[in-house]
Amino acid sequence: MNDNVNKPKHYTQGKVECIDAIESAITNLIGIVAVCVANVIKYVWRFAMKNGIEDLDKADYYLQKLRKHERNKNAKKRRTN
Repeated sequence: MNDNVNKPKHYTQGKVECIDAIESAITNLIGIVAVCVANVIKYVWRFAMKNGIEDLDKADYYLQKLRKHERNKNAKKRRTN
């Protein structure tokens, strides 16, 4: 029986659950960076089993947001140095 709340099929690949992979991936990240990385992983992880291209588009949205954030952060560092 599928449990869409506690263990949805589209969040388990092999023996690894997406939430566990995300937890490891964002261990040293904070704030919006952690949110964006987590969402990129989540949407790429499930795209083939859930929403296809829509999930890839969502992953791309968060990747672009992360890229913009990092570029802005780096630009601010250059201005202050």
